[in-house]
Amino acid sequence: MLSSRLARLVCSVAASAVVAAAAAQAQTGRVYTDAAYTRAANQLASATMPLVDHVVRSAQFLDHDRFWYVESTAGLNTVMLGDAAKGTKREAFDAARMATALQAAGLKVQPGKYVPDAFNISDDDRTARISVQERSFKCDLTTYTCTAELPASTGLTRGGRRSAPTAVLSPDGKRAAFVRDWNLWVRDTATNAETQLTTDGVKDFGYATDNAGWTHSDRAVVLWSPDSKKIATFQQDQRQTGEMYTVTTNVGHPHLDAWKYPLVGDEHVTMIERVIIDANTHKTTRLQMPPDQHRSTLCDDVSCHGGWDDVQWSTDAKTLAFVSTSRDHKDETVRIADVATGKVRDVFHEHADTFFESGYHAVNWRYLSDRNELLWFSQRENWGNLYLYDSTTGKLKHRVTHGEWNVNDILSVDEKTGDMLILGMGREPGEDPYYRKVYSTNLDGKNLKLLSPEDADHQATVSSDGKYIVDRYSTPHSAPIAVLRDRDGKVIEELAHGDLSRLQAAGWIAPETFHVTAHDGKTQVYGLLFKPVNLDPSQKYPIINYIYPGPQGGSFGPHSFAPSRGDSNALAQLGFAVVEIEGMGNPGRSKSFHDTYLNDIGINAIPDQISGMKELATRYPWIDMDRTGMWGHSGGGNATAATMFRFPGFIKVGIAESGNHENRNYEDDWDEKWVGLLHKNADGTTNYDVQANAQYAKNLTGKLMLAHGLMDDNVPVSNTMLVVDALEKANKDYDLVIFPNAHHGYAEMSYYMMRRRWDYFVTNLMKATPPHEFKMPMPAAPGQ
Repeated sequence: MLSSRLARLVCSVAASAVVAAAAAQAQTGRVYTDAAYTRAANQLASATMPLVDHVVRSAQFLDHDRFWYVESTAGLNTVMLGDAAKGTKREAFDAARMATALQAAGLKVQPGKYVPDAFNISDDDRTARISVQERSFKCDLTTYTCTAELPASTGLTRGGRRSAPTAVLSPDGKRAAFVRDWNLWVRDTATNAETQLTTDGVKDFGYATDNAGWTHSDRAVVLWSPDSKKIATFQQDQRQTGEMYTVTTNVGHPHLDAWKYPLVGDEHVTMIERVIIDANTHKTTRLQMPPDQHRSTLCDDVSCHGGWDDVQWSTDAKTLAFVSTSRDHKDETVRIADVATGKVRDVFHEHADTFFESGYHAVNWRYLSDRNELLWFSQRENWGNLYLYDSTTGKLKHRVTHGEWNVNDILSVDEKTGDMLILGMGREPGEDPYYRKVYSTNLDGKNLKLLSPEDADHQATVSSDGKYIVDRYSTPHSAPIAVLRDRDGKVIEELAHGDLSRLQAAGWIAPETFHVTAHDGKTQVYGLLFKPVNLDPSQKYPIINYIYPGPQGGSFGPHSFAPSRGDSNALAQLGFAVVEIEGMGNPGRSKSFHDTYLNDIGINAIPDQISGMKELATRYPWIDMDRTGMWGHSGGGNATAATMFRFPGFIKVGIAESGNHENRNYEDDWDEKWVGLLHKNADGTTNYDVQANAQYAKNLTGKLMLAHGLMDDNVPVSNTMLVVDALEKANKDYDLVIFPNAHHGYAEMSYYMMRRRWDYFVTNLMKATPPHEFKMPMPAAPGQ
């Protein structure tokens, strides 16, 4: 049921629509040229990123003192090697010779045009291991010869969300685990000898497989023990899981692609049976517990960022801690298994009335086996804080962090001293609550200290002993800076200071950050405003809202520097005002903030877009609220259509790309977390009915373009076809773009979609003529 304030908002929108419909909009008669579109295209990331100099793109420590990072200047990436103890930095290798060596090993790269996924150096800097484009190589830095170290992809990947090698190296680098024919194998990295570890894996009941729902690849999901002798993984049971299908468009018989894809409400969904495999003896120890849900405490997969989340080894490799998540994500059970016997004991349990999450970008719990403790993240008191448990008794010892702010990430924990480094959000008064800051503290919950005082968003990488910190910080409108700090926060050395001179000379205009009042009339929500180029305050400009409503993310994204955010900068070059508003219902603030639209993600964050745009229009009279546009992809496509259907007349022109318009036709794990388990009411309706855009399609006013790829393996195309069917039955006009052989992201066709998007807004909001079939510039392939 709508709140009274939200109900008034709906009425206000309807009244505004009547007024707007009565006022005829004059044709401007403007004709956009190819040159105008080219200037806009020059504000896309492929053109702007090479114009930002001295930017550290990534950083990782190799040991206590040494670290590597990538510095970009003039569009070229240099892998740098730093030594914190010595205060030195240098190029890690000869970029030209390394590119030649990788080319000889079968990789298509050019010097300075790639960023390694992983890098290590050993043998007195004579040997390097480098991972590029999902492949890993061992390189001799004296002769500059490289050999492939991990198996290449077997071609089963269907555009999964992560970029990671298909095989997983052991900590000592001597073996790599991979999946073949539903079984787990290891490969000796020195001899390339392969050994089969399991033999009973079969189709739909395979080991370490990464093929549940919309994530499906041939990558192994495993966690090696610290001593490189054992592997924690699972046998994934999909034998009763329902399937999803796509069909190619081609001359002749089409190809049917089928894979396991459980839906909301299915009786049988994907399950996992946890196992531990000895890589030396090939013995498989099955944990003594029932099959577990294919769930994690963080995302809609057991693997959120390329590894296996919610599983952690003890330092002596004798026990394994993990968390079992219920199907509806409300119950978490922390368990510890005896590796030798497979016996499992429950340590403690937490229940959330809505949904549980263990962090933001990574799981924020740690198995402190040397202390017989477990550090646990919870929002049980409305904010993301840390709690310390006894891992033997399961009893809570005490809180570690306190207050109305969130622990974003645990960077390091010294088990001997209890000293910790963490990232936190929202603790410093008067600052952007989404800015991450580095803090030191202790497991005893005392002596919390801010180490990164700069008013900016901080990303930190910490040495294994917690002694040094590589801190990269920036804001949405200021250049990134990278520094090396000691444990007390003192800056030891500036690694790089970003320079925006060439970017600004090319016409780049920094977006403005703002905050406005949400639909509840009291909560502040944050956003970005891209002002139209050559702004004349005496004129009126149409406004476009780029929306991604979450609830697992948001429109704004990280509050750090990015030279381009999608095509928002480009649309501003075409004369539009563009906004990205982080509405309520999304993460990063309090738990109650995140729960705002609980069980009704059909309107998640939408009322805050409406109230926010209205407030901006009062603040900036040059914003024309009679010419409003909105677009989004995936969840944003759903939200765009929902805004036009459920708040008719407010958005005049919308573009809904690949939207999950019918969540009963989407993956079980995502929806059952945010909407809840499917249940039928006494009258035959369900709790998912109000999420379905098709039932509101009859309310459409204005111009709506729908788009979808027929091979979409994330959001099945039926989501859009159901809306199409409803619009046609309601005798509504709409526009449709179909990509016959594209997946969820459209790949190279995304630039065609971008051009159609620009044309649609120019034609219908500007009342102008776009250039005929403008050819969007295509960026070079990665590494080229």
